[in-house]
Amino acid sequence: MCLGIPGELVADAPEHPDLAVVEVGGVRRRINVGLLADEELRIGDWVLVHVGFALSKISQEEARAVLGYLEGLGRDYDDELDALRASDIT
Repeated sequence: MCLGIPGELVADAPEHPDLAVVEVGGVRRRINVGLLADEELRIGDWVLVHVGFALSKISQEEARAVLGYLEGLGRDYDDELDALRASDIT
């Protein structure tokens, strides 16, 4: 199952303006934020992440609600976190 997961922006990647670091469930990974170039993203913002891309900027309230739901899925959510751990955009 592939899910869009809320991630909090925790760092920029100045050497690659289309990349940023997000944290999801304690896992930090670089993702591509190029699709949201017009959003003026900042550290602390939340984005919906799918297959290594930030698809949309979302509110913290929406992020927390979605994370609560996803955590309730159990194994499917754990599988997504495992896939995120294994991914690497450099």
